[in-house]
Amino acid sequence: MTAPRTAPVPRTTTAPRRVAVLVGSLRGGSYSRRIAHALAALAPPSLDLEIVEIGDLPFYDEDLDGAHPPEPWTRLRRQVREADAVLFVTPEYNRSLPAVLKNALDVASRPYGHSAWAGKPGAVVSTSVGALGGFGANHHLRQSLVFLDVYTMQQPEAYIGNTAKLFDPQDQGALPSDERAAGQLRGFIDAFAAWVERLVTAPAPAAEAAR
Repeated sequence: MTAPRTAPVPRTTTAPRRVAVLVGSLRGGSYSRRIAHALAALAPPSLDLEIVEIGDLPFYDEDLDGAHPPEPWTRLRRQVREADAVLFVTPEYNRSLPAVLKNALDVASRPYGHSAWAGKPGAVVSTSVGALGGFGANHHLRQSLVFLDVYTMQQPEAYIGNTAKLFDPQDQGALPSDERAAGQLRGFIDAFAAWVERLVTAPAPAAEAAR
């Protein structure tokens, strides 16, 4: 993971930017979820991170997407639409992203022409208990985000490997016990804060140029 510390852009308002965080693991005690909580704890005051739950989403089926779609679909679409930005924290399954996360992408992108993702600043953090840090999941997810018109931060990238070694198993606190990892996460979330501010406050042509 490369994460140089970047100071957030000065704000013109005191209200923090709302960031919808989607975690690609449903496992209790998931390392991806612990990383998401750590990012929330390390985030500057300009960001307010909130995990959007996706484990209860029925698989997308257009036959169900009529006048009364399933309530979890409606909730997800509303939460994404109301957010200023989106952040994905995911493990890698078989060199790709987990099905639960892909389903969330599909659900919030529909109905056609009414995607909740379009125009949002975003970022990807991939995790793995191995050394590669979920590289395959990270880049498969980025492919979908291009089509969904999410302005995904390119640098710094975040591939968090050896996650089982980052946290003290006896301490359920939010921050990694590994100080180097905590510093990298702080640098990443500071850079993301600057990216979000740049995109949210930019006129439309400038936002397009920043992609």
